[in-house]
Amino acid sequence: MAYRNFGRENHNGLYLPSFLEDRFNVNDEEETKMNEDIVEGNWKQLSGKIKQKWGKLTDDDLKRAEGHKEYLVGKLQERYGLAKDKAEQDLKDIGCR
Repeated sequence: MAYRNFGRENHNGLYLPSFLEDRFNVNDEEETKMNEDIVEGNWKQLSGKIKQKWGKLTDDDLKRAEGHKEYLVGKLQERYGLAKDKAEQDLKDIGCR
């Protein structure tokens, strides 16, 4: 049996019926922009903590590491001689997931 889509799909793959869209003021562009701003703000805070703790990392390193924890772990191993587990734990301790 096929289901009809009577609304827009949200980020969870669920549908909000079109008659409720206005009531809940759904706007994917605004929501996406707001989420991007939050992520960017969180990264700026986190990168500041990283630079404070590991000053040998350059701005370019941090820019390239954005969203790529493994890259950052590799740079910490390279620049500071940290074991992978230690680098991962230190990042986790300052809030990097």
